[in-house]
Amino acid sequence: MIAIVDYGMGNLHSVQKALEYAGAQTIITDKPQDVQTAEKIVLPGVGAFDDAIRQLRRRKLVDTLKGQLNAKKPFLGICLGMQLLFQRSQEAEDSSGLGIIKGQVRRFVSGGGLKVPHMGWNQLIIRKNNCPLLTGIGDGSYVYFCHSYYPQPEDNTITAASCNYGIEFSCVIWQDNIYAVQFHPEKSQNTGLKIIKNFVELC
Repeated sequence: MIAIVDYGMGNLHSVQKALEYAGAQTIITDKPQDVQTAEKIVLPGVGAFDDAIRQLRRRKLVDTLKGQLNAKKPFLGICLGMQLLFQRSQEAEDSSGLGIIKGQVRRFVSGGGLKVPHMGWNQLIIRKNNCPLLTGIGDGSYVYFCHSYYPQPEDNTITAASCNYGIEFSCVIWQDNIYAVQFHPEKSQNTGLKIIKNFVELC
């Protein structure tokens, strides 16, 4: 069973449909016990960093998520769900993230023909061919983005794939049991469905 964490800000049903299409059994939940007993966890997200942390705290999910990630349970963060793994974000200077990944989330600088948010299709630059989440995904594959902020890990060796939008930024991270993507795999057609299937099939 895969627990899809509901904190009132995720694209929950599209993510659920994609996971179930890949063969997973899922539950959408905001209950810590469900997250603890699930085999894997997905944290989707659309919206603001500080609102998300506030909602996770309100549902008593912050400590639960930290505990399960530290216990090496397979985890997939999507878009805002990726950013929440970091220590802090320029979007919310007074709110701390989960702090699982060292680093911060920064805002794109508009100008030079670049619009913010970064919205639409862009290409993956594969950095780690051995990343299980990227099995069968070719360099240059297109995925769908919609974000104004990007993650900047302190340790760039956890970057499994990056993307170029004025600057090159991490868009797939892999740290032990933790996987996260800045794009929306549930909106990324065959490439996204393959990434989701890879996560479902993780041992």
